[in-house]
Amino acid sequence: MEPSEVQVREESLIQISDVSKVYTTIGGEEIPALERVSLEVREKEFVAIVGPSGCGKSTLLKIIVGLLPVTSGKVTIGGKLVSKPQQGVGMVFQTPVLLQWRKVLENVMLPIEILDLDSESYRKEALALLNLVGLQGFENKYPFELSGGMQQRVSICRALICDPPLLLMDEPFGALDALTRDDMNLELLKIWETKKKTAIFVTHSIPEAVFLADRVLVMSARPGRFIADETIELERPRRMDTKFSEKYVDYVRRISRSLRVEPSVPGEH
Repeated sequence: MEPSEVQVREESLIQISDVSKVYTTIGGEEIPALERVSLEVREKEFVAIVGPSGCGKSTLLKIIVGLLPVTSGKVTIGGKLVSKPQQGVGMVFQTPVLLQWRKVLENVMLPIEILDLDSESYRKEALALLNLVGLQGFENKYPFELSGGMQQRVSICRALICDPPLLLMDEPFGALDALTRDDMNLELLKIWETKKKTAIFVTHSIPEAVFLADRVLVMSARPGRFIADETIELERPRRMDTKFSEKYVDYVRRISRSLRVEPSVPGEH
């Protein structure tokens, strides 16, 4: 049996209801991070979350995956209350977090070893994932032999190896240069269109969020709460030319206004 605690239903896969999170410092000071956040995400939907630094975006992802407890409210995935780390969720962080002494294929297979699953039955899937992201032939390379973008591809493969219904990504391309980031956006869309996962993607980049997502959610400054929910009706599959369409530019401008920041889109200075 494959490792997954997520039961996929016809209705929303994820339900976040009135979630608040308060951190307490060593000195006893209470710092509110999230304030009564509610959200529903449908199965196979790609949702992007944008907001200012420190608004609680990463905190929300950690709560969804069960790495942090809520202060109040609740989160359910597939109708099951999240009260501990979830096995049916793939997580990709800003840095690849690869084990430098393990080769590429060994890094992808790490969750299989941790969960004590049959390595042989998952090896074929690991090789197929590496092929999907253009890393065929790099299976026996070490992380230091790869570029930053290639390392992040390995990290995504590792998150997908157990075929989780849900993929959470916390600014996975934030440390990459602009050209590599564009390439990775296209790679991610190819993976999502092939695997059809439910995805939640945290980013500081409004143009990136619009390019990738079905919906873009905007968070306020701390304590974070949702202040806008924009449905993105851009044709799929998306290409780099999508970023030059009037509709794309309008989405970026509108979401930028909701954050009271200046837009950064092609053709504007």
